[in-house]
Amino acid sequence: MNKSELIAAIAEKAGISKKGAEIVFSATFEIITSAMVSQDKIGIPGFGNFVTKVRAERKGRNPSTGKDLIIPKAIVVSFKPATQLKHSVNTNSDKE
Repeated sequence: MNKSELIAAIAEKAGISKKGAEIVFSATFEIITSAMVSQDKIGIPGFGNFVTKVRAERKGRNPSTGKDLIIPKAIVVSFKPATQLKHSVNTNSDKE
């Protein structure tokens, strides 16, 4: 499902226009992005948690030259699904 399909599905499910659904969609992801930039945790009950983690600096190797290099530390976004979401996915995948 791509962005436009998701917006259309939101509009249909909520009984609103596609333009209204697009506004809500955009606002939702702007807020999530802003929280991630601020390194805040976002918990959506029944769905999961978005958190940021610091990945430490580590050694790596350039695959084309074989030279060792240092990969700098980075802040990464992580998603941990809620138990309810995991259960729903596993229950529905058994039907296939």
